[in-house]
Amino acid sequence: MNMIAAATDVIGAEAKTVLQVYRRNPVVFERGEGCRLYTSEGRSYLDLISGVGVAALGHAHPTLVTALADQAAQLLHTSNLFFHPLQAEVASRLTSLSGLDRAFFCNSGTEAVEACLKFARRYWHTQGAPRKRFVAFEHSFHGRTMGALSVTWDDHYRAPFAPLIGEVVFVAPDDSAGLQAAVNGDTAALIVEPIQGEGGVRPVSQRMADAIGASCSRTGALLIADEVQCGLGRTGRPFYSAALGLEPDLMAVGKALGAGVPVAAALFSERVAAAAAFGDHGSTYGGNLLACRAALVFLDELTNHGLMDHVATVGRHAETSLRQMGSRQPSVKDVRGAGLIWGIELDRPASPVVDAALERGLLINRTSNTVIRLLPPFVITASELDEGVAILEEAIAVCPRGGQA
Repeated sequence: MNMIAAATDVIGAEAKTVLQVYRRNPVVFERGEGCRLYTSEGRSYLDLISGVGVAALGHAHPTLVTALADQAAQLLHTSNLFFHPLQAEVASRLTSLSGLDRAFFCNSGTEAVEACLKFARRYWHTQGAPRKRFVAFEHSFHGRTMGALSVTWDDHYRAPFAPLIGEVVFVAPDDSAGLQAAVNGDTAALIVEPIQGEGGVRPVSQRMADAIGASCSRTGALLIADEVQCGLGRTGRPFYSAALGLEPDLMAVGKALGAGVPVAAALFSERVAAAAAFGDHGSTYGGNLLACRAALVFLDELTNHGLMDHVATVGRHAETSLRQMGSRQPSVKDVRGAGLIWGIELDRPASPVVDAALERGLLINRTSNTVIRLLPPFVITASELDEGVAILEEAIAVCPRGGQA
């Protein structure tokens, strides 16, 4: 069987047996190395989306490969009925980076958000004065499970699954007065992405960050920072909430944490954690040995081998290159982001540009209809970024308004 036929067979088999909820690109990847992915035919693609922010160490990172093989040969999973030697070590690293005190391990960002929402309510229940209300932001995206979906703004995601968890109020991300009115004595928590990802790569302004802090201080409402996409070094600092002066009581992290292995965590201040009781929450797979070993490799690279500094440096290069490219392309309305999370807003739908880039060997994606999103691996080099920006500019240039490449 030739390679093209083999790829066609994979796509055909999925059409028959896999739930059709993904609008996949017709490409079958079989291997990767660094910032590149390869098809069975051997075609190379420069990866500037890294599995939607997951493959932080790129593909087939040798240290991660060795560690996972070693762990698989020892022990993969015991469940949370027993102790193993790695959870406490990962928790210690995460609490040190975040300034929070305790971690709960799960498998995905949406699960981490669920845990934060649950324990925000649990905290107020323990105080003897239950609060149920959540305040979230327009353009927010927090996940696909029922709680996370309830604080996700876009009705496209929400409507087919209504009714969701009630008592959620959405505020425009530039309306600080509206925020102050929305957060009151019935508010259990306010949830915010310091940089909105799925909503179009929209950083929270300092003015809004100040309003968030003031509203929580005034009412006692807890603050949940959803750092699943923008955290863990992606902006060149551990968490972007700290750059805004925010002091979360709870934080959701995931994506980059396992560098491709599913692992996430909800982080808690001691006062919120103290409200928890045995049996309040759980996860069969959460924080198993394989997941924790992957997380330790990533965190070690991030903090002990200069990776976060590298992201900061190459992120500044990305900003310069993207802004210069934007100034040359009339269809680019805005370039926004930090470190290695960037959104390029166009005056037209972004999907044709994504398709044109794919044809030219570049992997990007679109979000919020008109925004091209870039989430490169943390290990990307300046020269690889330059290569990617050049292809991206060509893809933008060949896609006129309403046209195809």
